[in-house]
Amino acid sequence: MATSEQPPSIGLVIVGDEILSGKRADKHMPKVIELLAARGLQLDWAEYVGDARGRITATLARAFGSGDVVFSCGGIGATPDDHTRQCAARALGVELLLHPQAEALIRERMQDLAREKGIAYEPDRPDNIHRLNMGVFPAGARIIPNPYNKIAGFSVANVHFVPGFPVMAWPMIEWVLDSQYAHLFRARAYQEKSVIVFGAMEASLTPLMEQIERDHAGVKVFSLPSVDHPEYGRHIDLGVKGDPTLVDAAYAQLRAGLLAFGASLGPELVR
Repeated sequence: MATSEQPPSIGLVIVGDEILSGKRADKHMPKVIELLAARGLQLDWAEYVGDARGRITATLARAFGSGDVVFSCGGIGATPDDHTRQCAARALGVELLLHPQAEALIRERMQDLAREKGIAYEPDRPDNIHRLNMGVFPAGARIIPNPYNKIAGFSVANVHFVPGFPVMAWPMIEWVLDSQYAHLFRARAYQEKSVIVFGAMEASLTPLMEQIERDHAGVKVFSLPSVDHPEYGRHIDLGVKGDPTLVDAAYAQLRAGLLAFGASLGPELVR
């Protein structure tokens, strides 16, 4: 939950059985991390959920209640396995309504397709009427423009719903970030500094890590052990991350503590 001093956390929900079954590999999380990092932001949490209405509803209820900025990818179409729009409405306790602007954009898209095929646009044809379901959103929703095919996504409060297709989802997420959260850019910028440590066990270094976090509020210590790294072999990537103005002092204390411990140190890494 955000406070006046602390920007909101940012979360990601990825919906779809195809991700959990392995039929498709998730591409959204690394891209969202990239989009956020380019703006000085970072992802705080992510959840994967299959096409089960109860689970989707519970996941979205948590998202709405968190106060976080949340992006939800997938399940907003109009086929039988798309449940996200309905679950969002259920989680909010509101009805589903055809959004006027989304309807107009869908009709524009249908006319574009008819023109491309050289046929007459028939608004009352059953398949065209069915396509309007893609503009049925929870009451009070705002649309997210889709530059790829005009089929809008939607937002309710700080939770933003986009399709599962990366070619659509990623520019829509960028639009949300740039149009609604530009005031946060760089507000959560952070830096990581670490060093490769050889011949030490995490347990023996834990007191040093705990001391650094006590001495440097706002800085986190991280420890990433590896047993078969192709370059470094068995080692620990040990470092600190946080506000760039705080990281240098914490890292200096970490390095001094490691030297006093007698650890064998390798390359330093700055991210």
